[in-house]
Amino acid sequence: MPQRRPLRDRQGGHACAILNLVVPLANPATAMCTKGTARHRPRRPCTVAPLTGSGPRQGNVNSTTWRSTARTTRGIRTLMMATRTTITRTTPFGLVPSADTADAAPGHADFLFQELVQAYLDCRRSKRSSRSALAFELNLEHNLMQLHTELQTGTYQPGRSICFVVTQPKPREVWAADFRDRIVHHLLYNQVGPTIERRFIADSCACIKERGTLYAAKRLDAKVRSITHNWSQPAHYLKCDLANFFVSINKTVLEQQLAKHITQPYWQALALQILWHDPRQNYELRTTPKLLAKVPQHKRLAEQPAHLGLPIGNLSSQFFANVYLNALDQFIKHQLQAKYYIRYVDDFVLLHQSPQQLNQWRHQIEQFLATHLQAQLNPSKTILQPVDRGIDFVGQVIKPWHRVTRRRTLKTALRKVTSTPQPQLRETANSYFGLLSQASHSQRDREKLAKVLLMRGRAVNAGISKIVGRRA
Repeated sequence: MPQRRPLRDRQGGHACAILNLVVPLANPATAMCTKGTARHRPRRPCTVAPLTGSGPRQGNVNSTTWRSTARTTRGIRTLMMATRTTITRTTPFGLVPSADTADAAPGHADFLFQELVQAYLDCRRSKRSSRSALAFELNLEHNLMQLHTELQTGTYQPGRSICFVVTQPKPREVWAADFRDRIVHHLLYNQVGPTIERRFIADSCACIKERGTLYAAKRLDAKVRSITHNWSQPAHYLKCDLANFFVSINKTVLEQQLAKHITQPYWQALALQILWHDPRQNYELRTTPKLLAKVPQHKRLAEQPAHLGLPIGNLSSQFFANVYLNALDQFIKHQLQAKYYIRYVDDFVLLHQSPQQLNQWRHQIEQFLATHLQAQLNPSKTILQPVDRGIDFVGQVIKPWHRVTRRRTLKTALRKVTSTPQPQLRETANSYFGLLSQASHSQRDREKLAKVLLMRGRAVNAGISKIVGRRA
């Protein structure tokens, strides 16, 4: 059978480099032409299927013949063309890192290219329509390979951030990292996040898989029922909030915590690089000065010294915040031995039959925060009262025998559904219906939302229509 000629580049006429994403090379590869290349099929630009492959099998490499002992694997050409090959050669972007990292030098990046692709897939789920994501996907393979090379060689540097202001539920300054930097954040989290989160207590919520607002509300409801013996005995709760949490996080303290939790030299160095990166040195302001002035000065990252504050809006900041407050969780559970405790980001609740005990714990927590975390409680949001008055937590109010949606959340939902344009009305209404349905007793709230939709000429679920009809 005659040999096929090497694939030619459209511009330079040179043979295109073939990258094997599955089989790692044990030594620098020689300049071989690809043999046995099957008929190639054109792929849609920016598609992800060639990057991940279908059913990849990993095998050993014979350094004398440069042939893989595994079955034929699916490779990728730099011109976004998927081919099937048995022999590969080097690409201009560098080699894929070996899966065997036992002999890796200290600080070497011990991750596969497939893991970088997975981080990209995780990152694009909710950011694919953003401007930086679209620009990154215009030349997807090249950008991923370039980012991989920078991470491998230690030349990676964070890019420009975007600063803007959100007004709901209150004015906040948000610093969004560039899309390629978000990929690095997901890569770091995928590598070290699950291991660290296993050390967290079960009552640490927010930004952890399967530990969102619904998890926190149900768990607090169960704790209240337990301490009150199903609402038959009195109890009190202490609700606290950290003052200016994200902009007051001490990076020096957090650096010591990350160094303790992350023992791999490369990932520790990458985490500290992300931690100490100052987005104020290179950013684009996408808001008006009038809107920016609505954010109080003490809540702006731009007004803080370099060793304080994390940018709101990045996965790394959310993950670092959980690591930062894990020390508080461990102190409350093991030193104070508080049985009924739960935390969501910087909001936390303690339950006890005695209000005097809760007051004593509050003083001990204030001392711990000042000594170990250099943080302080927000006195205006510190509440101590009986549980039967209702506990406002994570958008719901836990009351005797039921949970209801916070009134402010319902007002926001009604206002949004009333003013949303018709093309986006369905998605907006469904999202608020889903939010309201998380509360155990939300029938009346959903009825109010359904009435607004009916007045705007939109149909609603038959079950909700029956409720509205009975109450009309």
